[in-house]
Amino acid sequence: MSSTQSQVASLLEGLTDGSVEIVDLTQPLTETTPVIKLPPPFANTPGLSREEISHYDERGPAWAWYTLTIGEHVGTHLDAPIHWVTGQNGKDVGSIEPQMLIGPACVVDKTRETEEDNGYLLTADDLEAWEQENGRMPDGAWVLLRTGWQSRAQDEAQFLNVGENGPVTPGPDVEASRWLANERSISGYGVETVGIDAGAAGGFDPPFPLHNLLLGAGKLGLTQLANLDKLPITGALIVVSPLKLMGGTGSPSRVYAFVPRA
Repeated sequence: MSSTQSQVASLLEGLTDGSVEIVDLTQPLTETTPVIKLPPPFANTPGLSREEISHYDERGPAWAWYTLTIGEHVGTHLDAPIHWVTGQNGKDVGSIEPQMLIGPACVVDKTRETEEDNGYLLTADDLEAWEQENGRMPDGAWVLLRTGWQSRAQDEAQFLNVGENGPVTPGPDVEASRWLANERSISGYGVETVGIDAGAAGGFDPPFPLHNLLLGAGKLGLTQLANLDKLPITGALIVVSPLKLMGGTGSPSRVYAFVPRA
């Protein structure tokens, strides 16, 4: 048996005997899922709504189904490079290679800092300190910022946390955004908040630097994650499953992690 076959066999064995756990990193998607709110004059995305087609009745006696209306960037969702103007010549959702959607998870835990400062800004020094303790982030990794924000996910006002000067949520500063975009060959960056940038990022130079730099570099974003507190800092494997939506700028996604039990 080759080493690759052995690794796959080991994973399957772990799933069978319970030594590997599957953790669902996806928030429930409903009509009340919080959705980002942009100020005028910008257009906003709809959330989820559904219209019944039939429900075991004369319209369809043995089946039930619905028509869904939903924006690409609602709930736990993927940002493709073409979502942002800097990535407009990059990949749409349907063109993203599967290899970019599966990879090692590197969890950067800033829960305490975010409890003390809801607008905590992740720095390049934070990322380098993480590597000093845990080793270099591997190629193809997903960097996941754990802040505890998932506890707000069912309350739109708390989740969006809009104050007098706009939303107050954690995220990377400009230099951390540049580091994530350029310094490591990661696949993407994921958060528990409504967007990959900090709430205050509209006032940064450049504005919304992670969208600007990360998506411009052909990398991916992932938002509104759940259960990051159940992941180890290293050692988990993340699987991101968006729709294969050709031309899509984003997609609601089911996200999992394979986690070795301690």
